[in-house]
Amino acid sequence: MPKKILVVDDEELLVKMVGLRLKANGYEVISACDGKEGLAKAKEESPDLIILDVMMPGMDGYKVCGLLKKDTRFAKIPVIMFTAKAQVDDKKIGEEVGANAYITKPFDPQVLLAKIKELLGESKT
Repeated sequence: MPKKILVVDDEELLVKMVGLRLKANGYEVISACDGKEGLAKAKEESPDLIILDVMMPGMDGYKVCGLLKKDTRFAKIPVIMFTAKAQVDDKKIGEEVGANAYITKPFDPQVLLAKIKELLGESKT
């Protein structure tokens, strides 16, 4: 049974690119194009991991992460904040809302895959 990963980003091309890479590595991929849709899909699908953009229309990634981490049904789902905002303060906010990892764009796909495997407790083979 493949692990299910939710990719939430308002950049459609990026969602497709990350989705293809994840599918090629055996993951099931669900996507959402903004924070509100991402929150709804996370609650509906209960993914194994969430890749979450910070800057999105409607509701930003910090808000989505914070809401999920406060809900006991979803608090254990690892969240990777995925953003162009690379300042120390941005990472600090990510930590405060409960993000498990912080990857900045542009990103190295191998770094992303390694972090996913680590957070899902998969072997590094």
